[in-house]
Amino acid sequence: MSYFALAALELALLGLLSGAAGTLIVLRRRSFFAVALSHATFPGGVVFAIAGWNLLIGQALFAGLLVVLMTLLSRLPGQGRQVASGVVLSFGFALGTLLASLNPGLGIPVEALLVGSPLGVAPSDVATTAIVLVAVVAVLAPSARRILFHTFDPVGFAAAGFRTWPVELIVTGVIAASVVVAMPAVGVILGVAVLIAPAAAARVLAPSVVWIPPIAALIGVGGGLAGLWASREFSIAAGGSVGLAVTACFLLALAFDGARRALRRRGGRGARRSPAADSLKSQGFATVE
Repeated sequence: MSYFALAALELALLGLLSGAAGTLIVLRRRSFFAVALSHATFPGGVVFAIAGWNLLIGQALFAGLLVVLMTLLSRLPGQGRQVASGVVLSFGFALGTLLASLNPGLGIPVEALLVGSPLGVAPSDVATTAIVLVAVVAVLAPSARRILFHTFDPVGFAAAGFRTWPVELIVTGVIAASVVVAMPAVGVILGVAVLIAPAAAARVLAPSVVWIPPIAALIGVGGGLAGLWASREFSIAAGGSVGLAVTACFLLALAFDGARRALRRRGGRGARRSPAADSLKSQGFATVE
């Protein structure tokens, strides 16, 4: 299989993954957590590059360590998840930069860890992404309703006698695994954009909550392949091109939603936040503007 076909397959798999993991990140407001996790795994990749081992394994192991650290920090009195994420982001990225500067003779450029390259993915990277995608779907399928319940009504979830920690464990594990497998293709910096932007666009466009994952997957696959095509046609960086393409999808979704609201106001129907938000309200879930 050619390098371009491998890149297209990897981006298609990541697009499908955005329908599951990206939806969780957006609906549960974990965007900053995902960004912090992706940046903070930088030293894991550097350490394994120094040792000559697989970078993905190093980033995955460091991601697990950081998830535990963030959980502990968020439990401290007066602290919260956002504070813990910010501390871990600063710590991880600073440590990775320090290790990279102390080892200028790395076998892999530091830039490759930061921005990645879809055209440089190996068959093992594609296989790992496929395995994570199947595992994520298998884990979320039987627990989706409970996760949705906890997402929009945590008080009612606890009052119903359900435990919170299994949901948090599943959500955190899915986000961490998805962020890590996105890094070889688009790197530490752009990896989260590939997961979040399609889901954010889908949330604006979806007529109901159940439509967000499939629409996000469709936008993720389309945006990723469009960015890859643009990189080849115009001889630009593939990772940056993909990041811009999925971001453009989000901006187009916002523009479409704005035009739709304007038409409704002119028709005397009144402005509405989004079809997905309306669906949540109709189901009794609270939404935040």
